[in-house]
Amino acid sequence: MSRLGSENALNKQLPRIRRAVTATALALSLSSSTFAQSISATLPWTGTWSAAPMSIGNGGFNNQTIRQIVHTSIGGTALGVQFSNLYGSDPLVIGDVHVALRASGQRTVPGSDKAVTFDGQSFVTIPPGRAMMSDPVAFQVPALTDIVVSAYLPQQTPGDTTGHVDGLQDVYIAPGDVSADTNFTGGVVNALGAQSYYFLTDVVVQNASATGVVVAFGASITDGLASQPNINGRWPNLLAARLQQAGMTVGVLNQGISGNDFFTNGSGEAGLTRFQRDVLDQYNVKWVIISDDAVNSLIGGAPPTAARLNSAFSELAQSAHAAGVRVICSTLTPFEGVSSWTPDIEATRAAVNAFVATAGSGCDAVLDQAAALSDPSNPPVMLGAYDSGDHLHPNQAGLQAIANSVNLGWLK
Repeated sequence: MSRLGSENALNKQLPRIRRAVTATALALSLSSSTFAQSISATLPWTGTWSAAPMSIGNGGFNNQTIRQIVHTSIGGTALGVQFSNLYGSDPLVIGDVHVALRASGQRTVPGSDKAVTFDGQSFVTIPPGRAMMSDPVAFQVPALTDIVVSAYLPQQTPGDTTGHVDGLQDVYIAPGDVSADTNFTGGVVNALGAQSYYFLTDVVVQNASATGVVVAFGASITDGLASQPNINGRWPNLLAARLQQAGMTVGVLNQGISGNDFFTNGSGEAGLTRFQRDVLDQYNVKWVIISDDAVNSLIGGAPPTAARLNSAFSELAQSAHAAGVRVICSTLTPFEGVSSWTPDIEATRAAVNAFVATAGSGCDAVLDQAAALSDPSNPPVMLGAYDSGDHLHPNQAGLQAIANSVNLGWLK
């Protein structure tokens, strides 16, 4: 077995057993002495970056190269990249993949480029409903750094594209196969898709100091919707920076989807449905922060009762504990001023916030996002200094306030 795995296979095995066996098999299958020096048979693979997969319509790529930028949380000595055709109606063919350090814009650092293979081949065909992780690549991955992943798409891509909208990162498109081209000749910023990610869902690394991964699971606040593009200012990014400053090698993965909620499909699959894949099946996951899906459940139509939301938190906590993952539950942030807000909905928000702090919730800790963002003189309202203007999404200062509210001691 020379791939790190696929989503379908991962769902069938216990995460820690799966990852240990996979890492050992990967290393034993490699005959190159260069790989042997950088890739360990015993070190676990740990996620450094991710984007929650969803159906994003028709990408329409054909004989083009996509150059995508990912911002790492932790570094490592080897990496793997995963592409997904989870929602595709037809096979996805990827003809040439390269990774490199980013210089600026679409340019890569000369000499940093490495070719990526799948089962030893430069190409891969991913069936509908599947994801494929690459073979491992010996690569010095810095923490908190932009890595460039370039993929050549030699033929028409599936009509139902798997990706991630609101990626808040420029994506570059060029004709033909220029995956290895430092300058990405002919490349332009993709004008479609609101800076979406296409097909690329995960980057994993090996790092002897890594203690695990914390997954931020939620909706648009977690996704960083009101953050400025291209600055990596989402609160999970800011948390990753705090961890590095504290000398803690903890991977931070963002599995937020704007518009997502616990119960309904539409903006991605319902939170209760996607939790196993997007959280528990991540590499070396040790903690999850259950964030703002419940907020969308309250503002998106017929609001659920507090009892139903409380049950959702408890269900997710039980699933996480069964997988050996500790659970940090977030309180629901204030949103008075949003058109759907009512006093009854506010009472439900308050009841849920009280519940997650109780022993019966199953939460191991509580990230009090409500306290971090609320106006102290009027708690149902977001503090003006943190309000992006829509009374729902925090601005850059508000996202920093959330990141600052995470007790790093929870992640030791």
